[in-house]
Amino acid sequence: MTVVRVERRFQGPDRSGNGGYVAGLVGTALAAELGEGLVPKVTLRVPPPMERDLELVATGAGAQLLDGTTVVADAVPVESDFLAEATVEPVPADEARAAEAAYKGLSRHPFPSCFACGPENASGLQLKPGPLGDGRVACTWQPSADLATNGLVDAVFLWAALDCPGGWSIDMEGRPSVLGQLTACIDARPQVGEECVALGQLIGMDGRKTFTASTLYDSDGRVLARARHTWISVDPALFN
Repeated sequence: MTVVRVERRFQGPDRSGNGGYVAGLVGTALAAELGEGLVPKVTLRVPPPMERDLELVATGAGAQLLDGTTVVADAVPVESDFLAEATVEPVPADEARAAEAAYKGLSRHPFPSCFACGPENASGLQLKPGPLGDGRVACTWQPSADLATNGLVDAVFLWAALDCPGGWSIDMEGRPSVLGQLTACIDARPQVGEECVALGQLIGMDGRKTFTASTLYDSDGRVLARARHTWISVDPALFN
């Protein structure tokens, strides 16, 4: 068991933690216990509380993040083939930077303090996933030194970086959503300051659920990490 805290910096909506970051806490704990061919699938059960002690328990069979007796999030191992179709086709960094100019979250963000993509979170990742016009979104990301250990970005922040590019492939203005489930695989970790490209893609919808994928590429165009998401449409006023 490990005691963890979701600090205010890592918020999503005003009153809860960023889904990708929290999923990363649980997912990386489980990933450390898994053998080859397995990846963590994390389900968020309740809005993650911030600024209080939570218990993180992980074995090879699964992991849980607990707030007393309440399960905040849990993870189970799944076959890595689950991510076989999660790789979003890349674009050059200059095309991703151009897409950022059309990032809708700059003016109409349901959660403007989000750690990953909130324009009001100065200590966040400051991702700006803009539309490419074909169901994909793209942005660039240069990780800062405070996200790294020995010059390489910590895996939990790669989970966070995989989160919102998937979300912004949804119409967040007409269909505001929060992360319900995230399955991710970290293939490599980028260096501090390296220009990475993050892409998201809409896969489908089913009632209140939306399904997306995202991929993070390094400066040489190699895959760093991949993810699949399930989003739940919500009234943002219930979270802010």
